Amino acid sequence: MKVLMLNGGPHKDGCTNAALNVVAGVLNDEGIETEILHVGATPTHGCMGCGGCGSTGKCIHNEDMVNEILDKLDDIDGLIVGSPVHYASAAGAISCILDRLFVAGKKKLQFKPGAAVVSCRRGGASATFDELNKYFTINNMPVVPSLYWNSVHGNKKEDVLKDEEGMQVMRQLGRNMATMLKCFELGKNNGIGFGLPEDKIKTNFIR
Repeated sequence: MKVLMLNGGPHKDGCTNAALNVVAGVLNDEGIETEILHVGATPTHGCMGCGGCGSTGKCIHNEDMVNEILDKLDDIDGLIVGSPVHYASAAGAISCILDRLFVAGKKKLQFKPGAAVVSCRRGGASATFDELNKYFTINNMPVVPSLYWNSVHGNKKEDVLKDEEGMQVMRQLGRNMATMLKCFELGKNNGIGFGLPEDKIKTNFIR
């Protein structure tokens, strides 16, 4: 089993990465492979709503990392998205990536556990945490819980590692993700799985 972790922070070895590494360490101890992919420092397009990915399964933009992530989705069992707080929101790069990833790769992601990890200096963590979790909840992805909202505090990675409660939340998140993955695998091996989704019905407020 494997969990892909996206570091949406601009700094490869910054606060967000420090938190993700703690989760990864627990998952590795549980026998689950992890990969942390730094996506937050690459110039990234927003979704243009062109619909091109509907026929190809790929985004029309090749100059950033979305298509690289899409290529990995068949081989993963869970997804963790990490982001710093920028103006009480997720960082711009990770938001653009997720907008496109969840359009082009939604079928490859559904029913795989997802979790968000947020790092902040002081405030805005809960708003960002809520923002990121919405990607999972509209795509049939079970959300992995922990002891508290999955956030750590600090202005640099050394501060984050001193956040005792945040570190405990990260460790529990890793354990809960591992348990969920193992339970799902056990269910599949015994003929128990998620029910196939119905065809999507789209309406608006006037029809």
